[in-house]
Amino acid sequence: MFDLIVKGGTLPDGTVADIGIRGGRIAAVESRLQADAGEVIDATGDLVSPPFVDPHFHMDATLSYGLPRVNASGTLLEGIGLWGELKEIMTLEGLKERALAYCDWAVSMGLLHIRTHVDTCDDRLLGVQAMIEVREAVKPYLDLQLVAFPQDGVFRDPTAWDNTVRALDMGVDVVGGIPHFERTMAEGARSVTALCELAAERGLPVDMHCDETDDPMSRHVETLAMEAQRLGLQGRVVGSHLTSMHSMDNYYVSKLLPLIAEAGLAAIPNPLINIVLQGRHDTYPKRRGMTRVKEMRAMGIPVAFGQDCVLDPWYSLGTADMLDVAFMGLHVAQMTHPDEMRACFGMVTEESAKVIGAEGYGLAPGCAASLVVLDAADPVDALRLRPARLAVVAKGKVVSRTPRADAALALPGRPGSVRRRRPLPGRA
Repeated sequence: MFDLIVKGGTLPDGTVADIGIRGGRIAAVESRLQADAGEVIDATGDLVSPPFVDPHFHMDATLSYGLPRVNASGTLLEGIGLWGELKEIMTLEGLKERALAYCDWAVSMGLLHIRTHVDTCDDRLLGVQAMIEVREAVKPYLDLQLVAFPQDGVFRDPTAWDNTVRALDMGVDVVGGIPHFERTMAEGARSVTALCELAAERGLPVDMHCDETDDPMSRHVETLAMEAQRLGLQGRVVGSHLTSMHSMDNYYVSKLLPLIAEAGLAAIPNPLINIVLQGRHDTYPKRRGMTRVKEMRAMGIPVAFGQDCVLDPWYSLGTADMLDVAFMGLHVAQMTHPDEMRACFGMVTEESAKVIGAEGYGLAPGCAASLVVLDAADPVDALRLRPARLAVVAKGKVVSRTPRADAALALPGRPGSVRRRRPLPGRA
């Protein structure tokens, strides 16, 4: 007897299987599961995937667009300045209300794992307190990791170091940083060393905003890789953004990528935000700031796509849909071969889960019973269509349902890719 059976779904690898769920865990994955269940979801012809994962987000800023004003230039630096203005007027309840609303959006999109950076350059640590409370509130259905992020620079801001340590003492999960925003390159490198040492002392992972700039001489990821090796942090360190690599000369990158691979670093580009914020000082040709995704993957470097922002000082759009992120990622990285597109789907599911160390993730027996049923035949169709999430299951419970779309978008020769449920108006 199972609590729930998801019947006849197509898994991302093409396997058709029934998934039996009991006690919040996947208990069986079989081709034809002969058993009773309290509830059955018919997923015949639908893609059944492990949940989406966002490895890089700013939940303390989300849904704040227009408060106290709009980013007129659209630049990263004006966004940071605007965030400083918003911090002066934000409240604990306002932070929590916006974050919880976003979590509802996320769940409806099948996004059940989020790593969010939380600003520690606020002596009140309101954002930290709010996100800790939100993490506990959503725990029954969404796993939230918190990164202590000194937005204004851990040395540039006079109280940021002490506040970052306080945030970790309060229970924040990961050590963050922003070396390219320190006053000098030397101070940036020193911040990488100090923050990695702090993480090593506490046995914590590192996830650092690194080289989010068009400046090809911003090379703090080099220091991050060396510190990961020196301190034995291999496999626990992430460089987020890495947009300067878009502008670096190829000879230097040919030395840098092996160093990153040897250090066991992972990379998190954020396609939507990187291409919007970078290149703002260029005329033409205009750089778009996407890091070297294909080259890093070819070196065996783990790469995961992040959302970064939704309706905040840096980005005026967004819906919490990680398929939008992967869709933009495959365009900007020019990953259009079917195998590459499937890899992009993995970069917002399995690969992202590995990068952030999501526990109990997957569709194998023993994993947490969290999954999403999509109105698509396979991962490529899912990227093409960004379809309805027909059902979202979180830790064994159905937490969201969406009606199936009526549009006829099947590919020639693949009638099961998306099925029309009723004729269009005026059509037989």
